[in-house]
Amino acid sequence: MKVLVTGGAGFIGSNFIRFFLSQHPDYNVINLDKLTYAGNLENLCDLEGSPQYRFIKGDIVDKKLVAEVFLESPDAVINFAAESHVDRSILKADRFVKTNVLGTQVLLEAARKAGNKHFIQVSTDEVYGSASPGGAFHEESLLNPNSPYAASKAAADLLVRAYHKTYEVPAIITRCSNNYGPYQFPEKLLPLIMTNALEDKPLPVYGDGLNVRDWIHVEDHCAALDRVLHRGRPGEVYNIGANCEKPNLEMVKEVLAILNKPESLIRFVKDRLGHDRRYALNAGKIRQELGWQPRVSLEEGLRQTVMWYDSHREWWQRVKRGEYRKYYQKVYGKIA
Repeated sequence: MKVLVTGGAGFIGSNFIRFFLSQHPDYNVINLDKLTYAGNLENLCDLEGSPQYRFIKGDIVDKKLVAEVFLESPDAVINFAAESHVDRSILKADRFVKTNVLGTQVLLEAARKAGNKHFIQVSTDEVYGSASPGGAFHEESLLNPNSPYAASKAAADLLVRAYHKTYEVPAIITRCSNNYGPYQFPEKLLPLIMTNALEDKPLPVYGDGLNVRDWIHVEDHCAALDRVLHRGRPGEVYNIGANCEKPNLEMVKEVLAILNKPESLIRFVKDRLGHDRRYALNAGKIRQELGWQPRVSLEEGLRQTVMWYDSHREWWQRVKRGEYRKYYQKVYGKIA
């Protein structure tokens, strides 16, 4: 099988490619990535030279390039490519609409013209909005996004549904909860907290820190996507969650405890605009229909992740300094 992975140089995409090829060494992966600020080929340096892996620099909004990539006849498309940081969407929403909505439509059209290739849209639990106390969103729940990022992902999901209904593109939507793990860009909560704590710098926490998220290790997410690709039913939506709900503040304190750092490093800052209070998913469907189960406990996964950032200081220090971008600019030109 040949699989086109878009956004494969990012956090979840790069973890997926590495996991996917380890599980299927006879498969081939084409990685199409624009290499924005959050894309980092160092995440996949161990695959350089592998006959099963090839990287193409490009934007999913580029119709001509996407059409050329589809000439290589991938059997399936897994779309990770997205602008994903909520804070950035609040400051500049147009880039999110362009990449997340128009880019998805360009990929869907190419998949349709190429003979209705299997298409997996990697979405987010944020499209459902904020969950009520004690409640959990299922796949038929109303889409109620509260940030420009979440709205752009919801719009993309609706396009995927429309292409399945109208053109019979065999498309599937997955909606996952908050991922954590190695190679996550340090603007997101956990890698920011971990890297700042390792340098004894202040740890910014929005509002009162009691916003609740369902945390899942990125490898469990990758395993779920692998299961969806091989066993999922076209036209369906699958929620992916680990039922590990924790307030942000509690996660921050657990990181500090693992590193034996003082809680005095915590700094409460002005809350984010439109900040959802709680996310919660009912992931019973993927467990019952496809037999997927999360394997990494939050305690084990969080400790492993903290230790990874501790032992990979050069990686995240280069990322924070932006040094990795200098090489890409030399080789590939300007980076968005």
